[in-house]
Amino acid sequence: MEMLMPCTRCEQEIQIERYNSYQSNSPCMKLIAVLITLCILDGSAAALSLPPVSPLFPPARPDLVYVSSFEGGHRLQAGDYPVIVLSGTFRQMGRQYGALMKAELNEEYRVISSAYEKRGYSNEQLRADGREASVLYSKRLKEVFSGMAETSGLTQDEVLALYNGLVIYLMVPPADASCSYLSAWGNYTADGSVIASRNWDLDDVALPFNKWNVLVVYRPSDGSNGVATFGPAGVRAETVMNSKGLFIADDFAGFIDPAQDTRPDLVAEFFRFMLDYSNLAELDVGLRGSATNIGWIVNVAGPGGASVYEVTPNQTRQRTGDGVVAAANHFVDPAWNLPPPAEHSASRYDGLLREADEAKGSIDARRMMQIRDVRWEDGGATFVNSVLSPDHPEELYSTIHQVVFLPESRTVWIKDPDSAWQRVDLGMLFGE
Repeated sequence: MEMLMPCTRCEQEIQIERYNSYQSNSPCMKLIAVLITLCILDGSAAALSLPPVSPLFPPARPDLVYVSSFEGGHRLQAGDYPVIVLSGTFRQMGRQYGALMKAELNEEYRVISSAYEKRGYSNEQLRADGREASVLYSKRLKEVFSGMAETSGLTQDEVLALYNGLVIYLMVPPADASCSYLSAWGNYTADGSVIASRNWDLDDVALPFNKWNVLVVYRPSDGSNGVATFGPAGVRAETVMNSKGLFIADDFAGFIDPAQDTRPDLVAEFFRFMLDYSNLAELDVGLRGSATNIGWIVNVAGPGGASVYEVTPNQTRQRTGDGVVAAANHFVDPAWNLPPPAEHSASRYDGLLREADEAKGSIDARRMMQIRDVRWEDGGATFVNSVLSPDHPEELYSTIHQVVFLPESRTVWIKDPDSAWQRVDLGMLFGE
C-alpha cells in the first residue's frame, strides 16, 4: 500500500546513511548493509501502515481528491463535499474526526452559541442542555465525542451541545414539513434492485448549516459494520447507511406524542442500529425493540426491499408496497384512525408515488434523482423557500439536503440546494 505520510528525509534514511558511513567496501559488509536497509524499511512500513482499504489513498479517481490525514483517518473531497474516512476504535475515530474537521466544528459551534445568546441564554446553559440530551446515548457514540474533544479545540460539553445543536438552534418544535422518503424495487426499477431516496426538509433557518455538510465513513476495528452518515458536521445524523447495504432515515410524524417515561432519542439510536444490524430482519427486530421517545416515521431499505415504520411510544406499525413505498409527514396506515393529514404532506406523498408510477420499470439512480428534483409547487416533494401556509408567509421551508442510495452496490448520491448531485462509492470507502 502506498504511504500517505510525505517524507523528505525519513528516519530510516538517516539511520541507513549513518550506518553506511562506517561500513567497508567488502562484499560481505555490502550484503549486510542491504539486509539492514530492508529490515528498517520493512519495519517502518509495518509500523506506519493503515488499516486495510481498497487502493484509494491517495485516490486514483478524479471525483475523490485526497486532502489530508490524521492518525489513520483521512479527509477527501468529493465535488463540493468533504468526505472523511475514520478507522480504529471509537475514541480513535473521534480524534480523527475532531482534527480533520476542526475548523468547521468550531465555526459551527460559534454560530449555535451566538444564536443561543441572542435568545437570552448563556453558553453554560447551552452546554448543560447538551449534557442532559446525551445521558442515554450509547457508550460507543460517547467515545466518539470524547475523541473529538481531544483534538477539535471544543470541550466535551461543547461537542455534546454541537451534536444536538441544530435542534437547539431552531429553538422550535419539529417543523410541520420535515422530510420525505421514496424507495423503489422489483418491477419499478430498471434492473429490479432497490433504490432508496430521501429529502431532509426543515425551516429555512437551517439553511446556513449546509456549508458544513460532510459525508462521514466510520470503519470500526471491533468488528462492527462500517457506517456512513451525511449531514452538518458534528450534528446528530438523520441519514445513515452501513457496509451491509442498509439505509435508515427519519421523517417527522406530524405530531409529537411524547412518552410518559424517560427513553433514549430514537434518531440517535440509528448509529447503533447500523453498527450492529446486517440485514432487514435484524433491523426490524431492533426497531421494534426500541421504544421511541416521541412519534416518528422511520424509513429503511436494504438489498432485499424497503419499508416504512410508523412509530409512537406505545405501538409500531410497518408498511411496504409492491415495488414502491413512500412517506412524508403523516401516518398512512388507516388503522391509526387519525385526522386527515396536512395538505403539504399529502401532496408530497401522492406526488412521489405518482412520479414513481410514471417511471415504472425505468427507475435507476438518475431517474430517482430527477424525481427528487421536482419542486413541491410543481407536484413533487422538494421545497425551495416554500410558503406552506398563506396565513404565515414569513415561515419558509426548504429541502436542506437530498440522498439517493443503492444498497446492492453501496453507492450514494448527495446534494444540497447550492450544488449538483455528487456520486460517492461507499463500498470502496468501507474497504470492500
